[in-house]
This record gives sequence, structure tokens and C-alpha cells, in this order.
Amino acid sequence: MQLKNVIDSPCGLRFMLDELELQSGFARRWLLDSPMMTGDEEIAASYGVLHRFTDFIDRVEKTHIDTLLFKLQGLKDIRTTILNLTQNAVLDDIELFEVKHLAILSTDVAKILRQHDMDGVVKIPALDEVINILDPDGLKIATFYIYDSYCAQLKDLRIQMRQNPDQQDDLLLQASELEEGVRKDLSGQLHPFATAIEQAQIALAQIDVYLAKAKQMKLMGLTFPTISSDGTSRYMSMFNPQVKDALAAHGRSFQPVDISYGMQPTLITGANMGGKTVVLKTLTMCQLLFQFGFGIPAASAQIAVKDEIYFCIGDEQSLEKGLSSFAAEMKNIDAVIKASRKNKKLLALIDEPARTTNPTEGAALVSALLKVLTGCGVSLVMTTHYDIEPGEARCLRVKGFENGEMDYQLVEVQDGEVPHEALNIAQSLGIDGEWINMARNLLESCPVT
Repeated sequence: MQLKNVIDSPCGLRFMLDELELQSGFARRWLLDSPMMTGDEEIAASYGVLHRFTDFIDRVEKTHIDTLLFKLQGLKDIRTTILNLTQNAVLDDIELFEVKHLAILSTDVAKILRQHDMDGVVKIPALDEVINILDPDGLKIATFYIYDSYCAQLKDLRIQMRQNPDQQDDLLLQASELEEGVRKDLSGQLHPFATAIEQAQIALAQIDVYLAKAKQMKLMGLTFPTISSDGTSRYMSMFNPQVKDALAAHGRSFQPVDISYGMQPTLITGANMGGKTVVLKTLTMCQLLFQFGFGIPAASAQIAVKDEIYFCIGDEQSLEKGLSSFAAEMKNIDAVIKASRKNKKLLALIDEPARTTNPTEGAALVSALLKVLTGCGVSLVMTTHYDIEPGEARCLRVKGFENGEMDYQLVEVQDGEVPHEALNIAQSLGIDGEWINMARNLLESCPVT
């Protein structure tokens, strides 16, 4: 799975990508094409490099950082040119310029990193020979021209063209033939370096991405995660950056949450507006950020690596397939069940399943789902507003409405009973008093069990 396949997940991952200060369009495309990491060593290595870049930002003067970022703005997508070079095509002047520009850029960036003890953190192939081929006069200018230095005969023809304007057409034809010969010769000389040129382009994109991730960690207060060795993921003071920013815009603060989950199913209950969905979205986002090598929005995080991640949220109509919200939701959850039988490490985060059907059947579906996914090697975190028997599941409940305010902390409870706080929350929102009081009277005369 590539990052571009999950960028529009309703967990809020796109917000994190949009807040990433990348310098080049190619780096963004490379990042979106990058596959999700599923190996402990690969993830550890990625965070090791990110550590180096966060340290680099901390200890190096801002002017040097700005110079490096400015250089990276010159990174262009020349994959088509590289492909042509790989296939032994004759490059035109624009393509030869692109190769020369990349070679000089990669050399400049490598020099800056080397000056600050970052040499080899991201390996940039040396392209000095490429520069020598395309810059015979040693000008180190990122432009390209069929220089006189390439061909003495071409140099003589150009002199003749200046001296004999009346012979321009014939001389120009001869010069064009010689220039094409030079392009063919240059392309042939560059062909052995095609792989190194491609690797240099990718290395520059990686540097751009690592710098952007490092800056994002500082700006958002993100943390480096550790890899869980026991299959349990643990978060201290986890927060959702998008929701946090939205609340801050209205003078309010986000209440961080502590949560852990492992192979035992975890059931989260709580009243509407209790923050259950935000918790589930944030857990999903954190898992994806972790396996794509980003900083994690928490004070500390220990995360278990998964092969596949499933986030199922209700009220998802599939207009393309002509499915209702309930049908689309059932299809998504069915995919989780089928995947659970393939002996892979799965994380399934399911938000209030069967919320759109009648309560009797809905509760039965949720109870059955909990039983089906228990003991299947699935890390399951599920929210619900139904009162159900939790079975072997660990039960967490949003603390709820206390002293006139909502407390979003999660507390462990012994059963999956959902607290009845809807009327208190509605009253706190300033909803019509007559409506609320009438509902209270109805509950007192005919209590709901």
C-alpha cells in the first residue's frame, strides 16, 4: 500500500501532509508513491535518519538551513529524461540541461550536508563525471549549450557563419548535423550513469521529505515513537493536530488522551459528543504516520507494527457502487473479517458499527462482530453506543460529563454499558429547555433500560 492510497482516509492524514513544508513537487510525488513500511528494521532505520535531521535543524544556523531548502526548490521531476537515457535514446538540449542541473544540484546539496557532519545520512551518488561531461569548460553553471569545446569542426563552422552571413543556410545545416552528433556522443557517455542519476534524484527527494518531517515535528510538538515488542501500542497524551488547531482558533484547548491496546479487543463506550470517534481517527492516523515514518502527535508513543490497517467509520455511502451507508459499512467490515483469516498482523479500528440500523439488530451485529474478531490475531479497537456484553474485550469509557464540563479521558470499566448523558450534553449546548425537560419527564415515567 502506498501513501497515496490512504491520503484521503477520513482519519485526517491529509491534514498532516498538507502541513508538510516540502520544497519540491517531485518530493511530494515521491512521498505519495512511497510504500507503507511493515518491517521493524526498516521503520527503525527511517526514524534513525529522521533523528539526524531533527538534530541537524537544532544545531545548524538558520541561514544554512534556508540555503539548503532554497537549493531543494530546484529539484525537478526528470524521470522521463532518465528513462530515455536508460533506453539509449539521444537526449535533446532540454534533457541534457535537466541532467546537468540535477548533477550540479546534488553535488551542491551533498557539499552542504558534508560541511555539517551529515555526509552519508542519505547517500547521494557522486555525479562529478556527469558534470565534467556536460560542463567541458568547467563553468559550473546550470545551463546547457553545445559548447565549441565539444567539437573543433563545429567551432570552425560557427566562426564561418559569423564571417559569411551569405552562406548561413548551408553552414547552419552542417552545424546542426555536427550538433546532433555531439548530442549522440554525450548521451552515450551519460548512459552508464543513468542509475546513479536516478538515485541522486530520489536522494534529494528523501532529504526534502526528511527536512519537512523534522520541521513539522518541531512546529507541532510531535514525538519519536518506539517500536513495541509485545504487540501492545501505548500512547501518552495523544492529540489530534487538526482538531487541536480548530479548537485553538476558537480559544479552546484539546484534551490529550492516554490509551493502550493490544491483541485483546478494546471496546470504547461513551455518550455522543464524547470524543470516541476523534480517538479512533487519531489512533488510525498515528498508526499510518508511524508506518510512513512521521512524528507522532503524543507525549510518548510505543507502537506495534502491522501488516494491514483497516479504519471503518459509519455513514459512508458508496455512490459509485450504489450502496447505502449500512451496506457500505457492512462491506468494509466484511473485508476486515476476511483479512483476519489470512494470518497477517492486522489493526482494525471500527467506529460505531451498525449505527444506521435498528437498535435490536444493531446490538446483535456488534456483539457478534466482537466475538468473530476475538482471538483472530487482530488488534481491534471498536467504539459503540449500544449496551452489549463485552465478552473477552477490555472496556474503556469516556469519563463523560462532570461538573458541567465534558471530560474526554478514558477510564477502564468492567462492562460495556453506555452512559446515558445525552440530555446533560444537550442542555450544556443551550438546546430548547422545554424539549429537554419533556424528555426527562418521559424517561422518569418510562425509564429506558
